[in-house]
Amino acid sequence: TISVDVDGTSFDVQYTAVGMTVTGIESDTESVSLIFSVDVTDSTGILNVELERSFFDSIYDDTDDLFFILADGDEAISEEIQSTSQSRSLTITVPSGTEDLEIIGSAFNNSVEEPIVEEPIVEEPIVEEPIVESMFDNSCGLGTILKNNMCVLDERCGSGTVLVDGECIVEESSVKSTTVSKSMSKELIIGMVVALVIAGIIGIILGLMSKANKNNN
Repeated sequence: TISVDVDGTSFDVQYTAVGMTVTGIESDTESVSLIFSVDVTDSTGILNVELERSFFDSIYDDTDDLFFILADGDEAISEEIQSTSQSRSLTITVPSGTEDLEIIGSAFNNSVEEPIVEEPIVEEPIVEEPIVESMFDNSCGLGTILKNNMCVLDERCGSGTVLVDGECIVEESSVKSTTVSKSMSKELIIGMVVALVIAGIIGIILGLMSKANKNNN
């Protein structure tokens, strides 16, 4: 067993070594890795290490991912020999002459970064005020306007005209009276002309009769 410090917290790491010795261990929180200082006495050393999940793990999308093993910066041969809900065990082949053995994972002390979930912006619905129509009918008749809540004669247009849609137009009653007056004048003139024609015809007939009497005498 060997102890390692991670951000001020000490953790124990269980391991066994064959053909090599472990002289020290340290953590790198930036690369999320454990770095073993080793001395390989045989042509090839074997390191078996047990990693508690609550201390150090390799997770991707909520599933176990492989640990990445480097021996002096070169990828080393490794195999996961056991996995439980509490721990994961690795066996690592360490070449002769190796001084640093690095095990890279994804999280220390279950410090897997949780994705930031943005709260959806809920827009409040716009409530339109209902238009309340007045119960009182303030409209006035043709030719009148509303003034002080009373219908009075509209004096904005001249005599015989009323204001409709902003324009002064001839009042219907005035048009009718003018038409009647013109019709009566026309009939009177025609009557006078007919009377004059008849009087002329009578005068001609009387003149002819008078002339005939004179010739007979």
